Amino acid sequence: MGGAAARARLVEVLEPAVTRAGFDLEEVTVQRAGSRSLLRVVVDRDGGVDLDSVAAASKVVGDVLDANGDAMPGPYVLEVTSPGVDRPLTEPRHWRRAVGRLVLVVPEQGPALTGRLVAVDEEGASLETGADTGGAGGGGGDMVRVEYSGVRRAVVQVEFTGAAGGGQSRWGADGEDGP
Repeated sequence: MGGAAARARLVEVLEPAVTRAGFDLEEVTVQRAGSRSLLRVVVDRDGGVDLDSVAAASKVVGDVLDANGDAMPGPYVLEVTSPGVDRPLTEPRHWRRAVGRLVLVVPEQGPALTGRLVAVDEEGASLETGADTGGAGGGGGDMVRVEYSGVRRAVVQVEFTGAAGGGQSRWGADGEDGP
């Protein structure tokens, strides 16, 4: 079975069980690591993923792989993890989970913009750009609507000082960093 077909088979057997356990299956990758393979399964859910939930997801994934021996032939090491901070925002659920965070958006056309993500829906998101997007004050920036279909790339920006600047933006975001 080729790489793409093997990955598709893994997603086919893992996704229903992972979803039933309350997680979203974000990514499945297989890499050769000497005589074994490294199977990396990335899961997420609303509210984030902590160590206990990663352990629960690992058990679910392990049980499914044990029951479907043909899905991952040969020796392998299983790694179940959560998405990193550098994961692109590609699905509405990714945007929803980043509300309150500072994001960089590169549109299909026009200049890149950075702003505080204050609201999302199934078609797009609203960002507060300009003044105080770093969370140091009480808002005052401009509201910009971004349609997902017009986004080339979007990522959460790492902040070393939280958005908790003591005030609310004029758009209603609480200014707190998400989980």
